Amino acid sequence: MRDLNDLQYFALVVEHGGYAAAERASGISKSRLSRRVADLEEQLGVRLIQRSTRRFAVTEVGNDVYRQARGILDQAQELRDRVEQVISAPRGVVRMSVPSSIAQVHLSELLPKFRAEYPDIRVVLQVTNRRVDLINEQLDIAMRVRSRIEGDADFVVREFGTTRELLVASPEYLATAPALNTPEDLQQHATLVNSADETQHQWELHGPGQEVRRIPLKPVIAGSDFSMLLRLAVNGAGVTMLPETVCHQHVRDKELRIVLPDWNLPQGIAHMVYPSRRGVLPAVRAMIDFLAREMPLLWAQQRVDCGE
Repeated sequence: MRDLNDLQYFALVVEHGGYAAAERASGISKSRLSRRVADLEEQLGVRLIQRSTRRFAVTEVGNDVYRQARGILDQAQELRDRVEQVISAPRGVVRMSVPSSIAQVHLSELLPKFRAEYPDIRVVLQVTNRRVDLINEQLDIAMRVRSRIEGDADFVVREFGTTRELLVASPEYLATAPALNTPEDLQQHATLVNSADETQHQWELHGPGQEVRRIPLKPVIAGSDFSMLLRLAVNGAGVTMLPETVCHQHVRDKELRIVLPDWNLPQGIAHMVYPSRRGVLPAVRAMIDFLAREMPLLWAQQRVDCGE
């Protein structure tokens, strides 16, 4: 292919549904767009667009070419972006949405290192467990942990690890509490849950052989804060379910014991979401690449043996 710009012109016409609309969007004349698309068809030896005075239609092979072209153009843009990053020092503000547990446990450790690498970048965090609207809330990145990732064509998703939630209690509590051998035994225990919403006072536990049991609870304490639940559990208030990343050190220090080690929630997929690969500012790209590099290393260090 003589000129990748021909792919760009073709993609422009397809994405805007015709030559006139593409001209209005880009300022490139219809005659030039038509000529370059015709050149591309000649090079490939196929008809990409059906032309008539009343109708615009992309052929079946044209749709295949468009999908391939879009991937090539995105990769080319990403290459240009990376070159610009090399020649332009990242600076400015990065605005991020972060779940409270990641903010408290991970970013409090990682952000000083990030600032040492990028002293000209300022970081603004919105610490919340709700699903945010990146566009309307003018955020650059959203960090999330979900059991499954919901795709969206307008956003890029970058995974960086998985986490477990573990059932834990203090040795002091377990020494005087009823036996805890099956999920159903939890109903005889003081439980601490991470929700004030009574409709969510249930643990869905996944165990051996993909068995699932849903245990309704009457918690003695309910509240949406992992740090509070951690301290309550350490102080002997009952059994709670915590992310491994929150409770790992307390398990290693024997302040908490894992109970029902064969039962837990499905692994959560930790990931970042950000708008489009194209046009990502150097400061935002620096944060994305930093977290993608450092978070898996930190999470690996926080794994615990459920047999402990």
